[in-house]
Amino acid sequence: MSNSHSNRGVVYKGPGEVAVENIPYPKLELGNRKCEHGVILKVVTTNICGSDQHMVRGRTTAPSGLVLGHEITGLVVECGSDVEFIKPGDLVSVPFNIACGRCRNCKEGNTGICLNVNPARPGAAYGYVDMGGWVGGQTEYVMVPYADFNLLKFPDADQAMEKIQDLTLLSDIFPTGFHGCVTAGVGPGSTVYIAGAGPVGLAAAVSAQLLGAACVIVGDMNEERLKQARSFGCETIDLTEEGDMADKVEAILGEREVDAFVDCVGFEAHACGCNHGKEAPATVLNSAMELTRAGGEIGIPGLYVTEDPGAVDEAAKQGALSMRFGLGWAKSHSFHTGQCPVMKYHRPLMQAILFGKVKIADAVNVKMITLDQAPQGYADFDGGAATKFVIDPHGSVAA
Repeated sequence: MSNSHSNRGVVYKGPGEVAVENIPYPKLELGNRKCEHGVILKVVTTNICGSDQHMVRGRTTAPSGLVLGHEITGLVVECGSDVEFIKPGDLVSVPFNIACGRCRNCKEGNTGICLNVNPARPGAAYGYVDMGGWVGGQTEYVMVPYADFNLLKFPDADQAMEKIQDLTLLSDIFPTGFHGCVTAGVGPGSTVYIAGAGPVGLAAAVSAQLLGAACVIVGDMNEERLKQARSFGCETIDLTEEGDMADKVEAILGEREVDAFVDCVGFEAHACGCNHGKEAPATVLNSAMELTRAGGEIGIPGLYVTEDPGAVDEAAKQGALSMRFGLGWAKSHSFHTGQCPVMKYHRPLMQAILFGKVKIADAVNVKMITLDQAPQGYADFDGGAATKFVIDPHGSVAA
């Protein structure tokens, strides 16, 4: 296929600014060598992620000119000569983790910390700061390496397009929320607290229900997002209101602690009550230790960074947070951090969607937008919209 095609993508210009620009059409190349294990995708859907917002707010060291986007679903249009099991015309979900499939971590299933795809540190992702410099997928076309290993092929493309608003969430948000719950030990009969009612928090809440939780409590400061959580059966706590968190949990459960806690907020956390407008980056982690029962587990899919130029103090600028870690130690808590290894979960979650066991798009309130509407989508998301914005670059998804 000719590489003379045009291509456009969402580009980070600097703090508070993204733009849709012409970018090079992807090539099956890695630096100066051919990438015969890769494919080129025509992007069918690509999502705006909450972690993209950290970069766009200027809260990371992301360079200007970075092509954004790590949540990709696409149609294969070209394959390298070493690709054996993926074919042109296949409709596929792309894990946001780029993984070689060959290193020790990949072979152990820890694809979020692949050792061969990022010279700076373990783990890589499309269109993300410090994650290997890979071109992002909020584009019309994108290159995906190690295709046979990375890609999840949908068994029936027509069926998949009918459920594309759900299936697009398999690239990151749904597995990430599910991973948060699995690592927090959620199971049948669990009581669960989900910190944050953004898209990942809502995905975690649905995941907790899918895993059999008895009661799921979601805390947030945005009433629209709390209403969204209540729409599928969650209890909610408005964190702008005064009062002790344990008292609020007790009013719902009759107990002051939960079995499992999932942090879907991360490093831009704010204090509660009358101080809810003030950043307090360790507040969720400290609440987790307070509210989780002794012997309980804490899942932390929320993003924490090693460098935060916009942090409230010098320590936090280096990712050093003031945690009451002794409390967690005394209560024998387990803490589970890091990016979700999407491939551990995306196939079974695909099956749950295809067989109607979960309606993840309804839960996170998917809204389809065009590529040209992406900058406004970023602004609306940052404004607290209770919406998961999904970009349809080619207008291929029916309204």
